[in-house]
Amino acid sequence: MESVRRNAEALVEKMMKGNDASHDAAHVWRVRDLALSLAEEEGLSSDPHSMQIVELAALLHDIADYKYLRDPSEEKIVENFLDQEGVEEDKKLKILKIIRKMGFKEEVTGNGSNDWFPEFGVVQDADRLDAIGAIGIARCFTFGGSKKRLLHDPAILPRSDLSKEQYMNKEEQTTINHFHEKLLKLKDMMKTKAGKRRAERRHKFMEEFVKEFYDELNGLN
Repeated sequence: MESVRRNAEALVEKMMKGNDASHDAAHVWRVRDLALSLAEEEGLSSDPHSMQIVELAALLHDIADYKYLRDPSEEKIVENFLDQEGVEEDKKLKILKIIRKMGFKEEVTGNGSNDWFPEFGVVQDADRLDAIGAIGIARCFTFGGSKKRLLHDPAILPRSDLSKEQYMNKEEQTTINHFHEKLLKLKDMMKTKAGKRRAERRHKFMEEFVKEFYDELNGLN
């Protein structure tokens, strides 16, 4: 497993080198650490098989992210990597399922998967924890800046009842609207008890930030 881990880390460094700081290797290391910590809290640490699935899925989860895809062939990179490393078939299938189904776009309509398994829950929750709180706020504005989005425009309202396709098309959106369309919803979408507990503090901080943002915008502070 040690060599597979090192090779996965090297792949992350290579594939995410040109990304902005909202989705760079540092994001992946944080998600990996959070996922392993959540897994321990959820009682998975006694099973090395489960912990390997969690670590590899967390490490590889943002390779070939649709937001940064340069070539359709990149979608096969993770699967090819797992094959080359000789990862067992059952483990490989779980890792790929986590990566393919954990994104917010898969649950944006509110119809989340009910057949999730413990490793899925901790990796998805870890990724969502890194999207909220102080780090989440920093990442949100970093990504918005990289896309040259406006901070706010009163004429552009947050979208509701989004389809997957609408969510993925954000060309006309502002950065602050992303809080309403996604980030403020994540606390209630956590799957594990450990994830729900950790999300509370981060969510509260984010709510306070959004209130302060609008108060300053409206000249109240």
